[in-house]
Amino acid sequence: MQLKPNAFRLSETVRGVETMTRFSLAVLALASGVYTYLGVRGLLDGSATFVFFAAIIYSAAVSVAIYAFWTFMMRFIPLVTSGVQRVGLFLTMGIGCLMIMAMSSWLNAAALAGSAATEQHMAVTLQGYAEDLDLAHANALAAQSLLPDVQRAAERFSGLAADERESGALTGTTGSGSVVQLLTQMGTQMNQLAATITGSRDEVATLFEQGSARLATMRELVSTPGAIEPRTDSFQSEAVQLSAIIASLQQTGVAASVRRASDDLSAGFIAPVADGQSADLMNRQGQVMETVRASVAAQSAALSAAADEILATPPVEQRRYTPLSSAEAVLRYWQDFIPSWAGAISIDLLPVVLVLVLMIVNDAMRRESSSLEEAENITAAEMLRAMALYRRMEAAGIDVTTGQPKREPEVEPAPAEPTPPVAEAPVEDATVTPIETAQRKRTDGPRPA
Repeated sequence: MQLKPNAFRLSETVRGVETMTRFSLAVLALASGVYTYLGVRGLLDGSATFVFFAAIIYSAAVSVAIYAFWTFMMRFIPLVTSGVQRVGLFLTMGIGCLMIMAMSSWLNAAALAGSAATEQHMAVTLQGYAEDLDLAHANALAAQSLLPDVQRAAERFSGLAADERESGALTGTTGSGSVVQLLTQMGTQMNQLAATITGSRDEVATLFEQGSARLATMRELVSTPGAIEPRTDSFQSEAVQLSAIIASLQQTGVAASVRRASDDLSAGFIAPVADGQSADLMNRQGQVMETVRASVAAQSAALSAAADEILATPPVEQRRYTPLSSAEAVLRYWQDFIPSWAGAISIDLLPVVLVLVLMIVNDAMRRESSSLEEAENITAAEMLRAMALYRRMEAAGIDVTTGQPKREPEVEPAPAEPTPPVAEAPVEDATVTPIETAQRKRTDGPRPA
C-alpha cells in the first residue's frame, strides 16, 4: 500500500535524479569536447602552440554550447503543455541537434575513426595502383601474342628460300637467284621483327618486378601500426615511383612498332630484278616474285589487323594519390565507418532521451495530480504554514474568506427617554431670600452666619 500518491513519488524521484542528470550531461559535454579537440587538431595548420590553443578554445566552446543547450531543453520542454508551444520547442531542438552535429559530431567521428579512414583511403588507392600495374603489364605483353605469327612467317620465307636454292621448287631452276634473294630478305625482316618482340619481353618483366616491389612496400605502409602521418608521406612517395613504372610499361609495348613494321613489309616491298639466263626463267622468276609480293601483302595485312586490335585497347589512365586529412577521409568513406559515426553522434544527442523521459514523467505527474483530491495535494509543512497564516489573519482582523479587513458590527442607538416637563418656578419677591432645603444634607455642618 502506497503511503503517498504516485504524483508525489514521481516528483521526489525527479528531484532525486536531478544531480545525476546534471553530472551525466556535464560528462557527455566534456567527452564531446575532448573528441572535438582531437578532431579539429588535425585540420589546423600553423605552429604547435597556435594549433593547441585554437583547438582548446573551439572544443571548450562546443562543450559549453552542448551543456547550455541541453540544460535549456531539459528545463523548458517538460514544463510546456500547449501543443503548439511544444512543437515549437521540438523544432528548436531539431535545429539545435543539426547544429551540434555540424560543429561537433563529424569531428568526433574523425577522432574516433580518422586513422582507420586514412588507412582505408590508402588501401583503396593501393588497389587502384595494383589494377593499373596489371593492366599496363597486360597491354605491354599483348604484342607477344603476335610473335608466333611473325615466327611462322619468317620460317616459311626462309624455308621457301632454302627449297628454291636446293631444288628449284618455285622456278624449277636450282641456285641462288633473285627469288631466293627476295625470300631470304623477307625471312630476315620477319626474324628481326620477332627479335624485337622477344627483346621487349625482358624489359617488361623487369619493370613489372619493380612495380610489384613498390606495391609490396605500399601494402606494408597500409597495414603497419603506428602514426598515420609519416606512413602517408612514405605512401605518397612510393605512389609517385609506381606511377612512373606504369608509364614506362605503357611505353614499352611493341604493338605500335609491329604495326609500323607490318606496313613497311607491304609498302616498302622491293623486288630484285630477275637475273635468269633465259627469258623463260626470267618470266618464271617474275611470276614467283609477284606471288611473294601478294603473300607479303597478306601477311602484312594480318599483322596490321592484329596490331590494331592491341592498340585499340584503352591505355591506363594516370593515377594520382591525393592525401586526405582524417576528417576528409571519414566524410568520404563514411559508409565503412557507420558504427563510429553512430557513437560520435550518440555522444552529442544522447540528452534527447533524457529530455523525452523528463517530459513523459512530468506529463504523468500532471495527470496524477489532476485526479487527486485537494486535500491530498497539501503536505504537512504546507498545512502548518497555512494554519500559521490563518492565525495571523485572524489576529489582524482580516476576513479569511475575502482577505479584506473585518467590519465592526453597527450598534443601533437606544430610543431616547421622554424628558419630564419642567415646572415653572414662581416669581419670587426680591425681598424674600429662598432657603435651599432640598440641597442640604444631614451630614453637612451648620451654615455659616
